[in-house]
Amino acid sequence: MPRPKPTSYERKPRVPRPLDEEKLRALALRYVERYATTEAKLRTYLARKLREREWQSESPPDPEALCARFVALGYVDDRIYGEAKARSLSARGYGARRVEGALRQAGVADGLRANISETLNPRQALLSFAKRRRFGPYSRTEPDERTVQKQMAAMMRAGHGFDDVRRLMQAASGAELEAEWQDDDAP
Repeated sequence: MPRPKPTSYERKPRVPRPLDEEKLRALALRYVERYATTEAKLRTYLARKLREREWQSESPPDPEALCARFVALGYVDDRIYGEAKARSLSARGYGARRVEGALRQAGVADGLRANISETLNPRQALLSFAKRRRFGPYSRTEPDERTVQKQMAAMMRAGHGFDDVRRLMQAASGAELEAEWQDDDAP
């Protein structure tokens, strides 16, 4: 009589196979082909994999050299990642502070973060956020004082500056505000 299949509580946990140079490189390559990433995020991923699995080779692992090689080959580019992430967050209506925090968390260098932040239009992002959430002049109804405070708090949490948020909430219409800010941004 055949033995029945073991139930889930009888199964032994799968033991991960130890890594060597080739397996580590394959893991890194699979990671960068699947996800847009920075050098710091790749380094963190490789460090985690080395902690989770044993090292099989006699030479010590060198994830730093592997990360440097991927950067040199162009598989990982912090500038491209940072610009794409900043554009994405800005288009969704997030302000400069929120974008800066996301780039810092991803491991983008300080100077590069500053260069990327300069290319963003924070007022356009604020308008996008207000339109999407129907705040201020884009609201369908006249909000009460408590609703105005909540809306302002949401815009501040999204990384927008207080002066611009206050101006948006005081605007009579969205078109008037857009025209005013368009004139201010013109050289």
